[in-house]
Amino acid sequence: MVDYSGMILNRVRSKNFYGKDAPYNALVGKDSTRAVAKMSLEPDDLTSDTSGLTEEQMKSLEDIFLNVYKAKYPIVGYTSRRILNEDGTPNKNFKPEDQPNLTIKDEF
Repeated sequence: MVDYSGMILNRVRSKNFYGKDAPYNALVGKDSTRAVAKMSLEPDDLTSDTSGLTEEQMKSLEDIFLNVYKAKYPIVGYTSRRILNEDGTPNKNFKPEDQPNLTIKDEF
């Protein structure tokens, strides 16, 4: 599942929430940043676009990401928007989190 900060999280162990026919299956394989901030499962909210969100929604997003998702699920990858600049050049500020199951290859 893609989430806040362009991270791809492994939620396999939570099939009861994200598996087929599960309540949050709509979030699987999509950037759910806006949806999580709004507590929405609407298709239009499955995007990384945070424009127009309230301060409260942004705070909620950060809290859920840090205290639930990042604490519970391993990071298994990153989206291109996290590791590349808009022009396609490498993002020099990209620093992968310390995850023992994640190997960053030289091409990133």
